[in-house]
Amino acid sequence: MSVLSTHFKKLDWGIIISALMLVAFGLSSIYSYSLAKSDFLNLEKQIVFFIVGFGLMLLISFFDYRLLRNNSHLILVLYGLCLILLAGLHFFAPVIRGTRGWYKVGLLSLDPIEPTKIVLIILLAKYFSMRHVEMYKFRHIIFSGIYIFLPAFLIFIKPDLGGTMILVSVWLGTLLISGIKINHFLILSLCFILLVTFSWHFLLKDYQKDRVISFIFPYDVLGGSWSQTQTKIAIGSGQIFGEGLGQGSQIQYGFLPEPHTDFIFSVIAEEWGLLGVLVLFLAYINLVWRVLKIAIDSQSNFPRLFASGFAIILIAQFVINIGMNLSMLPVVGIYLPFVSYGGSGLIGSFVSLGIIQSIKTRR
Repeated sequence: MSVLSTHFKKLDWGIIISALMLVAFGLSSIYSYSLAKSDFLNLEKQIVFFIVGFGLMLLISFFDYRLLRNNSHLILVLYGLCLILLAGLHFFAPVIRGTRGWYKVGLLSLDPIEPTKIVLIILLAKYFSMRHVEMYKFRHIIFSGIYIFLPAFLIFIKPDLGGTMILVSVWLGTLLISGIKINHFLILSLCFILLVTFSWHFLLKDYQKDRVISFIFPYDVLGGSWSQTQTKIAIGSGQIFGEGLGQGSQIQYGFLPEPHTDFIFSVIAEEWGLLGVLVLFLAYINLVWRVLKIAIDSQSNFPRLFASGFAIILIAQFVINIGMNLSMLPVVGIYLPFVSYGGSGLIGSFVSLGIIQSIKTRR
């Protein structure tokens, strides 16, 4: 018992409490969505996902993260499996709303993007931690970019623009932390502008272009701008104290699209008001800060880069999701970590926290 108690004392309970607060917000919103539909299956499944994810976080915290750092073959095997799973989507996954995004196993769905995010953070942390004194060489940017390009391309052609953006954000953020030269960064920026231009003309689907156009010109209230119009109504109606749990008119009358995933923030704003939103923001800020603090306090580059990579994912998904809900960014299908419904995302986030806790307990 003394070993267990010592281990639990070393855990970062600030991270755990923040994550639990976020999950609580998510469960309350999924409850409201279930109440509106008179179907509580999603709520029950999310509770199970949470229990599994939280248990995995505690279990992984007992393992030594250095097993990942010191085993290049394991990392490459995991990377290869992720590529196979992503490629398999195009052959074995059912078409849901025009995209092959998940494997269906009975009542459950598996989104291979989530384990891919974790593996890529590990891979990039391993790659750059071994070459941090050689970051002035442009070839390391090219090689690391190839590692990102392969899964990003498979995700992009699903099509999933949001998932692609997150992977690219992790890569660019890790490059900046690792010490990329300013002229190399400018070259990447130019390449990114050219790629966006090319993608708009030749790669993006019509519905993806419509989302961007409706964001820039939000005049088709009954068409492309419907989603973001309803989110603004929901957020505005929450005012300071909110309308109360299960009392949000936008969700209860079915006006708010995807209230349990992409637009769950609007549910929170409507039912909990400005005060609830502030608590949500504080929970995220504390979570990200404590993860970054573990990165700063780490004694070597691998744990520092892994923790930083996970923080980048949290920040990118938070900013993009909130931006979507506030009509400040186009809708690209990014969920809110620890809050939105989805087993792959919730369990994957807790697995990442398990590795973070392993780093914390072994400093």
